[in-house]
Amino acid sequence: MAGAAAVARPPEPARPAEPPPPPTPRVGTATGLPLPRFAALGSNQVNLRVGPDLRYPIEWTYQRKDLPVQIVDEHQNWRRIRDSEGTEGWVQRPLLTSRRTFLVQGHERVMRRAPEEGAAEVARLRPGVIGRVRHCGAGEQWCEVQVADYRGWIRRNELFGVAGDEEVK
Repeated sequence: MAGAAAVARPPEPARPAEPPPPPTPRVGTATGLPLPRFAALGSNQVNLRVGPDLRYPIEWTYQRKDLPVQIVDEHQNWRRIRDSEGTEGWVQRPLLTSRRTFLVQGHERVMRRAPEEGAAEVARLRPGVIGRVRHCGAGEQWCEVQVADYRGWIRRNELFGVAGDEEVK
């Protein structure tokens, strides 16, 4: 058919995109425990290395026992950690503890007598204060915490050391 004009076909309607599959929970190759997860420094001198071996150079030395860190990877007896400022590196597993601690970040936070905004103040916590996480219910907004002899409640999203939906007993 000489001289016939090409006829454009209308585009087919786009199919709705299928949602991606949920991410597969990651687990550590050495422990089988979930990643990421929180731990705390177990010593006042913890060397952060650029790789998982003593032959790797020390990038940083932490000098604050109980500082909460997030374990993001594992290799044999080494754990790759991330601190509250986002710094990552490798530390030896024996230098970490499963004790659950938290770090106050940003600005002053209020510890309350009960898990509600209007509850009486127990203490005001300055940035840099480290305390112990006593209890956090899965998905709950408030965590029971302790700093020295003070016990009370603080909002989960005001702490570094507890994941958003994690349960801490």
